[in-house]
Amino acid sequence: MIKDVLAFILAGGAGKRLYPLTKDRAKPAVPFGGIYRIIDFTLSNCLNSNIRRIFLFPQYKYESLDRHLRYAWNIFSNDVGEYIISIPPQQRIDENWYQGTANAIFQNLHTLENEKPKYIIILSGDHIYKMDYSEMLEFHKQKGAEITVGTIEVEKNNASGFGIIQVDTDMRIIGFEEKPAKPKIIPGHPNICFASMGVYIFNTSILTELLEDDAWQNTEHDFGRNIIPMALGKKVVFGYNFKDVNQKSPKYWRDVGTLDAYWEANMDLVAVDPQFNLYDQDWPIRTYHPQSPPAKFVFADEFISHGKRQRFGVAVDSIISNGCILSGGRVQNSVLSPDIRINSYSYVMQSVLMEGVEIGRYSRIRKAIIDKGVQVPPNTEIGYNLEKDRKLYTVTPSGIVVVPKNATF
Repeated sequence: MIKDVLAFILAGGAGKRLYPLTKDRAKPAVPFGGIYRIIDFTLSNCLNSNIRRIFLFPQYKYESLDRHLRYAWNIFSNDVGEYIISIPPQQRIDENWYQGTANAIFQNLHTLENEKPKYIIILSGDHIYKMDYSEMLEFHKQKGAEITVGTIEVEKNNASGFGIIQVDTDMRIIGFEEKPAKPKIIPGHPNICFASMGVYIFNTSILTELLEDDAWQNTEHDFGRNIIPMALGKKVVFGYNFKDVNQKSPKYWRDVGTLDAYWEANMDLVAVDPQFNLYDQDWPIRTYHPQSPPAKFVFADEFISHGKRQRFGVAVDSIISNGCILSGGRVQNSVLSPDIRINSYSYVMQSVLMEGVEIGRYSRIRKAIIDKGVQVPPNTEIGYNLEKDRKLYTVTPSGIVVVPKNATF
């Protein structure tokens, strides 16, 4: 365990762009990749980086997140100083809840009184990536930095949707703009920019100073918009180019903050050579595993016989979790969470199905996200007539149909 660093994980996002998946749960608690929650990836990065003192700050609809933390992450030993502590908002400063990412940390500076870490690493709980934070911490120390910001390379044409960091040839940050119309490029790379990952390392004394200066000003109280720009020219601020332990090319970092981005990131997992590697034994992703039996595939008859559809229990290029039963149905390029049943003659394609979903006989599902526990009746079609689907469900700009929990048919 690295003893001079403390991790603060911001897990309070309302996730409005992920609605209706966030209707009853916080964004970091949204299921992902069959068996995981989004928060599992940041927490697994901490665990694999040997950072085991973690405070997590939720805000909206955190019951589901808190339950997951108790089930999946009750693994640390307080006897040796390891812990994950979730602290809900408490209005410690005034009558307001968290007013921004920086304000969330400011309202919890009291947690440092007993811990007294030399360094604070601040993380977001809603990104999918693999990163060794200990290497970034070593870079921070070697550079004599007071603040280090994690950066990832993005193409200039796509950079306007990010917080863009301008650096000199030594990676010292000399400029920061949030979603600029004309983003600054990396020196020597005319088509590439550095975007902020939402990963920060601060010397503790510097963080405290900056947060206290910001707290009583009329700002958005945001690290990207306020704290980092405030520090430029006054503090020693470096950028750290993301080193991906995913062992793939290109580097993998995804903000799954929209329904389309969420669906695309799930589809990244089901390719023959997936962009994001869940199977690396050297960098395991931890989660809670329900007590479900192994997946089962039954009725392997020919799919077409004498012009009639036949039962065919099969999955191709898909993730199938424990407890799933493919009872004569076909699944292709899809992600199935635990305890799903696909009944005879049905077909599921390019879809994400969450825990407990059942697809009735003769149904066809295409490019859909179906939330927990939905019972799809026989002979139902989703994703084949978007005009009809829009009258019943959320349909994204790219045509992904999202069926919420407790949907009726």
